[in-house]
Amino acid sequence: MYQCSTFYLNKNSYEAIEEGRGRDELIYTRYGNPSQWSVQEKLSALENAESSIVFSSGMAAISSTILAMLDKGSHIISSRDIYGGTYNFLYEDLDRYGMSISFTSPSNLNEIEAAIKENTKVLFFEALSNPLLKLVPIKAIVALGKKHNLRVIIDNTFLTPYNVKPLDLGVDLVLNSASKYLGGHSDLIAGTVSGSRKLIDRIWPQMLKNGGSLDPHACFLLERSLKTFALRMRTHNSNAMALATYLENHSGIRKVYYPGLPSHEQHELAMEQLNGKNSGMISFEIEGGDPNAHALLDHLKLPKEATSLGGVESLISLPYNTSQASLTKKQQKAIGINDGLVRLSVGIEDIEDLISDFDQAINKVLKNTDTYVEQY
Repeated sequence: MYQCSTFYLNKNSYEAIEEGRGRDELIYTRYGNPSQWSVQEKLSALENAESSIVFSSGMAAISSTILAMLDKGSHIISSRDIYGGTYNFLYEDLDRYGMSISFTSPSNLNEIEAAIKENTKVLFFEALSNPLLKLVPIKAIVALGKKHNLRVIIDNTFLTPYNVKPLDLGVDLVLNSASKYLGGHSDLIAGTVSGSRKLIDRIWPQMLKNGGSLDPHACFLLERSLKTFALRMRTHNSNAMALATYLENHSGIRKVYYPGLPSHEQHELAMEQLNGKNSGMISFEIEGGDPNAHALLDHLKLPKEATSLGGVESLISLPYNTSQASLTKKQQKAIGINDGLVRLSVGIEDIEDLISDFDQAINKVLKNTDTYVEQY
């Protein structure tokens, strides 16, 4: 770990600065650091990318990437039900730069194409939406981008390169909030972008201007986490599938959103796009609305009430007052955030313990004496 802010300069350093190759030389840690390079190379291998950059947060990665890909007067298309922080940046900040945004369904290709304007430059979507777990048909979006000469950028935080590699499907740039599954231990804040060397070199100066570089110690933590990435994701996926199946069969649960379930409206797309893999994320609606959702969180013992996701521990929250809290009730309803909606990041705990915990909590909330664990 190279825990330093600056490096001794030499002839090669000055030549690199003069020739615009500052990213490839050791000059100053905001420009680059061996700890950054080490984890960036591993991320590029994981994403099948030519190059990658690590950032100080997922939002730093998103904002720097979008600003680097747009010019004054440009237009971008994104989804109505994206992460609240991303929505706020697109809706509130782009206008200040003389840029504009149109929000569409993430899966309705006709609606997306109808929103394309003469000045549209980028299609930006989440591979799996937050919190309703809608899949973006990546190949179809890529084809649409090629048809209209648009860049396609995918935020793959919910799925990660373990479940799908968007660059292999023709996407131009893929983003991750590495605070989530890539970090996996709820102990660092980071973001990533991967793609062609040409595009990543275009983003790098924007990162410098925004100041969102990742410090060496966080790089060390991220590189540590990648060593167990595949093991963790395998368990996240299998636990989520089992728990989603249990929840769907419980009479106290009104609806379960999980792409691995045959009941998911995009199940066939999930099987094709994810090659039989799914996700560690589940959303579901409990009978009785938000009051019962709050009571459920109080009765659960294993999942911890927190806004993040992707850690080894199960984390649970209510989107209406966390990830989508910036939206009005009318806006929440419009994108499908109904009363009683719960978002669950399934951890790597023993699956029998998780199901047993949900069983006792749901039955307490609904004053139900039946047990569903034995049926499961």
